[in-house]
Amino acid sequence: MKNDPQELLTCIAQTIFDKKGLNVLTLDLRGVSLLTDYVVIAEGTVDRHVIAIGKAIIEALAEKGEHPAHVEGLVVGDWVVIDYIEIMVHLFMPGMRDKYQLEQLWNKGKILDVQIDTSPKGLVSYAPNDQS
Repeated sequence: MKNDPQELLTCIAQTIFDKKGLNVLTLDLRGVSLLTDYVVIAEGTVDRHVIAIGKAIIEALAEKGEHPAHVEGLVVGDWVVIDYIEIMVHLFMPGMRDKYQLEQLWNKGKILDVQIDTSPKGLVSYAPNDQS
């Protein structure tokens, strides 16, 4: 991985937020799992939304020179997995997330506080001219 993992986790979380993804959870699994160092779990509202979030993450990290080792689920969209070796992203439709409960699988992982810019982007406020 060329980039700092914290920078990539922030980019992933921001991309999920910007695409209106829900319930983002970022876990530090170092010392807990041999599979990966970090995992990001989030939801979309429907299959197309989950697919769109997944594609946006792949595109955002590609701009940083990072490419996934493996991607699964972009056709069906109920559960998308994007594997960057050190970081694994799991995107679910809400029912699938409840069914598999990955949070319980990695319940010894440390929850990371990833800073997301929640300020409105591209919104223009309108104040009519006072013509009295």
